Amino acid sequence: MERVVLAVSGKDAQRFLQDLVSNEVESMGQEAVYAALLSPQGKYLFDFFVLRQGTGFWLDVKADRAAALAQRLAMYRLRADVQIEASDLKVAQVLGARPDGVRVVADPRHAGLGWRVYGDRSLESDVALRVQLGVPETGIELIPEETYILEAGFERLNGVSFKKGCYVGQEVTARMKHKTELRKGLLRVRVSQPVPVGSPVTAAGVEVGTMYSNASGYGLAQVRLDRAVGALRAGDADVVLDPV
Repeated sequence: MERVVLAVSGKDAQRFLQDLVSNEVESMGQEAVYAALLSPQGKYLFDFFVLRQGTGFWLDVKADRAAALAQRLAMYRLRADVQIEASDLKVAQVLGARPDGVRVVADPRHAGLGWRVYGDRSLESDVALRVQLGVPETGIELIPEETYILEAGFERLNGVSFKKGCYVGQEVTARMKHKTELRKGLLRVRVSQPVPVGSPVTAAGVEVGTMYSNASGYGLAQVRLDRAVGALRAGDADVVLDPV
């Protein structure tokens, strides 16, 4: 799915984002930061990349979520001097040597994802690569009002800070980190054949999770960590846990 860039500007832009998103904004340099905007109940709403651009910021977000993200941010703006506007920039993900572009940054989620290039072309990442690296996708593994970001691997993907101050949903996220043991998690698995997204994962005939993206013999499955033991199945496929 195509991605777009929202420009966030104004003298209060930095503090505005710092108080809202799951990762550190105030101390970031020219690198990209991966982050999420959560509901007050701590559930995932949006994920995006934040880049400092002059005195403002760019938010690199999936195109079909951009309008809703801009609307949500505007809801929090109140009297702050913050402007949120769509830009004409396109986003490409490129592997290998550092490419040219209006702006080029390393993908902060995993070194294997290469470069994010901002300019006049769109180029999506390979699904098989994403799955092999255990990276969830907006709208597939990351489901608004349902997913908890720690269960989706945001700590491993450098998408959450436990050192910054409060942000929307921070209390629930911190409690999951420090006071409880995660019962569910998004894990990489090996599958013996392709499996439709949404297929139940079972152990001894009992449902223990759900299969999501899968390609080239790998998949991403959300499973109950205490129950996904023994021989696992999803439809007609054998499933073997293979965490990143």
